[in-house]
Amino acid sequence: MGSDVHYAEEAPAHRVRVNAFWMDETTVTNAQFASFVAATGYVTVAERRLDPAMYPGARPRDLKPGGLVFRMTTGPVPTDDYRHWWAWTPGACWRHPEGRGSGIQSRPNHPVVQVSHEDAEAYANWAGKALPTEAEWEFAARGGLEGAEFVWGDELTPGGRHMANTWQGEFPWRNSAEDGFPGVAPVASFPPNGYGLYDMAGNVWQWTTDWFAPGHAADAAKPEPQTSCCMPSDPRGPAMDASFDPSQPAIRIPRRVVKGGSFLCAPSYCRRYRPAARHAQMVDTGMSHIGIRCIRRDAA
Repeated sequence: MGSDVHYAEEAPAHRVRVNAFWMDETTVTNAQFASFVAATGYVTVAERRLDPAMYPGARPRDLKPGGLVFRMTTGPVPTDDYRHWWAWTPGACWRHPEGRGSGIQSRPNHPVVQVSHEDAEAYANWAGKALPTEAEWEFAARGGLEGAEFVWGDELTPGGRHMANTWQGEFPWRNSAEDGFPGVAPVASFPPNGYGLYDMAGNVWQWTTDWFAPGHAADAAKPEPQTSCCMPSDPRGPAMDASFDPSQPAIRIPRRVVKGGSFLCAPSYCRRYRPAARHAQMVDTGMSHIGIRCIRRDAA
């Protein structure tokens, strides 16, 4: 689990043990989420009114229900400020992923997006399932390829073939869509990994239950050889207090780990379409590239 040769937050590489579980072949689709909403009347976080006290300094016009939507820029921009390509969009929600005027009627088999962690857990509970831990997710993503860089091996495009929905070109202003999809793709549009799981890289990020910390636990890096008696078993990540963003001390919104990367990941900007890659996501925020995948732990 993890990596010592990529982004700092992925280190240290270490061994863990996870118990048996089943994982859904695909991320949750719009059609599946619609069935959940129809059965329960559930209202997602993106459809609820915002509490101004939670967002000090926010403009009143931004305190309307909505979500963050990706907007391709018209030309090159500095990539050290996500506000160049992410826009808070009132009305954006799972029914309207890109805001008012967009819809999902023609996208029943696309992954549901604009879902917060609370929404993801609510769906999982209704389905009789759960969200995976980071360790469970990464074990499943590797598909039996111990230490491989990608979920399919060590070459990004083996034989010139695109194995996941990612970004081709200069991010965030030019996407050639050589993989066939300029945006989110229907689930299972690319080959599965060794465990028969689709889209464990690219397309949309996926929520886990772990709180985010900028690196794995230091005591997880144990020297080889390891035995089953001393490696971490079913780790659950750090405490919530470790997850707050130190660059935004006034905003006390905890962050969970999301895994897998998305259609916005590009070699020129973000190489997080790998099983070891991880990212921090505020639990209250839906985005147009974050979805859900569930597991069941009754496999044993």
